[in-house]
Amino acid sequence: MIGDDSQGGREDGRERFWDLSRAVVGACIEVHRHCGPGLLESVYERCLAHELALRRIPFVRQHAIALAYKGLDIPDAYRADFLIAGNLVVELKAVERVMPVHFAQLLSYLKLARVDVGLLVNFNAPYLRDGVRRFMRRPGANRYAQAFVATPWPDEV
Repeated sequence: MIGDDSQGGREDGRERFWDLSRAVVGACIEVHRHCGPGLLESVYERCLAHELALRRIPFVRQHAIALAYKGLDIPDAYRADFLIAGNLVVELKAVERVMPVHFAQLLSYLKLARVDVGLLVNFNAPYLRDGVRRFMRRPGANRYAQAFVATPWPDEV
């Protein structure tokens, strides 16, 4: 299982996020390799759920995200496409071009769900690697606009 530290050493949290991200991106690549670009987002979502289950990666599909506003609690204000292992929000798209509003959507989900890492995956990219953006909370960041940063992928993804 992803992030298992049963070999005696304690795994660094950042490494665990990289491993989890890598595993999910691998599942996305497999779906994209089989289905190709051009399908509806809902089809990719169902296929990715199946691929994650085959790989035994724990996930919640259409994870409800709550919003609190001046005493008003809305338990299901938003729905992230996937919450992976309780630590990674994955938002899927099947669009010609990812727009700033798509990034804002993912960043809002991360903030509201109090999750530190997120993936924005556009299945409409000819090569899926070009359609994946990863965001991670900056350590010690206290302002929302500066809290998350797009992180580059290591070469071995």
